[in-house]
Amino acid sequence: MSVAAPINITVVTDKAKISPVNAKERPFPLEWTRNIGIAAHIDAGKTTTTERILFYSGAVHKMGEVHEGTTVTDWMEQERERGITITAAAISCAWNASWGPWKGIKQRINIIDTPGHVDFTAEVERSLRVLDGAVAVFCAVAGVQPQSETVWRQANKYRVPRIAFINKMDRTGANFYRAIDEMREKLKANAHALFLPIGAEENFTGLIDLVQNVAYAFEDDTKDPLGLNPQTMPIPADMAAKAKEYREKLIEAVCDFDDVIAEKYLGGQEVTVEELMLGVRKATISLQFTGVIPGSAFKKKGVQRLLDCVVNYLPSPIDVPPMRGQDSDGKEVAATVDDKGKMAGLAFKLWNDPFVGKLVFFRVSRLVLMRAIEREEIDLAYSGDICAVVGVKDVITGDTLCDEDFDIRLEPPSFPEPVISMSIEPNSKGDQEKMGTALQRLVAEDPTLRVKTDPDTGQTILAGMGELHLDIIRDRMKREFKVEATAGKPQIAYRETVAKAADGEGKFIRQSGGKGQYGHVVVKLEPNEKGKGIEVINEIVGGVIPKEFIKPSTDGILEGANNGVVAGYPVVDVKVRIVDGSFHEVDSSELAFKMAGIFAFKEAMKKAHPILLEPIMGVEVTTPEEYQGDLMGDINRRRGQIQGMENKAGACIIAAHVPLETLFGYVTDIRSLSKGRASASITPSHFEQVPNSLLTKIVETSTKAPART
Repeated sequence: MSVAAPINITVVTDKAKISPVNAKERPFPLEWTRNIGIAAHIDAGKTTTTERILFYSGAVHKMGEVHEGTTVTDWMEQERERGITITAAAISCAWNASWGPWKGIKQRINIIDTPGHVDFTAEVERSLRVLDGAVAVFCAVAGVQPQSETVWRQANKYRVPRIAFINKMDRTGANFYRAIDEMREKLKANAHALFLPIGAEENFTGLIDLVQNVAYAFEDDTKDPLGLNPQTMPIPADMAAKAKEYREKLIEAVCDFDDVIAEKYLGGQEVTVEELMLGVRKATISLQFTGVIPGSAFKKKGVQRLLDCVVNYLPSPIDVPPMRGQDSDGKEVAATVDDKGKMAGLAFKLWNDPFVGKLVFFRVSRLVLMRAIEREEIDLAYSGDICAVVGVKDVITGDTLCDEDFDIRLEPPSFPEPVISMSIEPNSKGDQEKMGTALQRLVAEDPTLRVKTDPDTGQTILAGMGELHLDIIRDRMKREFKVEATAGKPQIAYRETVAKAADGEGKFIRQSGGKGQYGHVVVKLEPNEKGKGIEVINEIVGGVIPKEFIKPSTDGILEGANNGVVAGYPVVDVKVRIVDGSFHEVDSSELAFKMAGIFAFKEAMKKAHPILLEPIMGVEVTTPEEYQGDLMGDINRRRGQIQGMENKAGACIIAAHVPLETLFGYVTDIRSLSKGRASASITPSHFEQVPNSLLTKIVETSTKAPART
């Protein structure tokens, strides 16, 4: 047994002993604050869980329901109509833990409810960048689903400690233990139960708290329709052995993070409730342990225990490392959480409010405390707070707002590239003017939405993360900005790359009687690792190209890579070395070397066996077994490759890789094939070479064209 590096955590129960980084007038000390996100696959129950949290904490006085369109955090018209979350919503509440060191001490919990649909994954990405902890919600029937894996990777990327809530334990086919096994297998998570369910499906009647060694029984709907009064009781005799077994497993897992527990466990001594609670907190904050809680948000079961776990196990802002950034010289700088320190905040979200205009959401800010779409004006915000500022101009997602004398740029969130595009045309001249304003605002809000003008057709092209993403954008243009527009057929975001290395030489020489133009660049082009993008390396020695012309040469190469030589699509995953060239004392200029860089790149790419790549999507279809054959045949007709199949809770789950080009309207098609009983989840997977049989057709129908050479 190896003990992990010690984790420093803060347990302060006396306000007189809080850290000096807290301002005296701060209503909730940092030690009594939690900034968390609720994240999961679509339909796992995130928004319902958030709604129950708000009700039990007293933030709202009536529970809203997703299917009724009455939830607080799903406030957009499109969200309420479609029953899905589209944009991340921030809201705050307070909770008194029912047990633990903070029992009786009201804790501030700032919550961001995030979308589960893959088209809106950027909302999850930017939210996790500013959170201290997260609750990952899983469906007890479906287990770990594709977007669950994406969200988990994003949380790993930003080093966000998390606990897991296995929701929908009341559903037919619910299996708590299988869900934990899938977390370990698919997510490589060190997942361990903090509670055990008493029963499952319609017999889900209670929870066993493995830390406290007590049980909670839920009353039936007639006696306690709001789930306000779960009864504490001894562990049922028929589950005593199982509870003992899983408590031993929990203690053994926590030993790696706590010396006291490890020593007692090896010595055969009893571990106290307080010691185990502290050990689980240390393990969770270490990022190497995930505690798991079963429940049913819709049936109002287990949500109060989840809130206890948020307070007891997830970190406060001073339990996690400070945000890191760089100064103007590229040196690392820390933005420590301190009310008396210099202000630095990361703008992680922009929103256009119809009443107050542009809102900039960022952590550590002033003026507006957000409650989903509602605003509460404030005069002062403290370190660690998540707020919004009204009326700030020229700020985009990822910008750092800081004191003038604090030289820091915090690391911004990163976002995936768009995979699909479509043309959009205004229906009238009046709409054309309004459309420009609308798109400008929408692009500022959404980092995954791109807008450009096709140089050949003059059309406006929208690029985004999927059909639903672009459909929502079009709908918002109509409702919020009153723009009537017609959309063209979606287009695929193809890419180009090379299969072998090649040399290229570019010369730009013009003589027109006076000062001419002279640029000469020689490059070596070779394939790069997948996902590395374009790397340009300067290997010029001896000054054959002066330093001042290296950057224009590089700019020319990058510009040339915007339009490949196969069908005019952007080039990815190539490495370009600038190895030689020449210059003229009088005629050389930045423009000449930029043009020479373009020509050198194009020549090299033509020789390097250029290939066209198409986006491949990961498709997971859940269907009753009687439709399995039809749906597999449909996948094969779409040039898909079956990756695997499994049976779960009476349904067949088919995993496949399918080209995006064949997936337009796919969800509608599988509903027809299965009489409405199958569902599908589609996530970006990777790029693959387009088959030669389709290459000519794609090149001919493309509105693009290779750039000039």
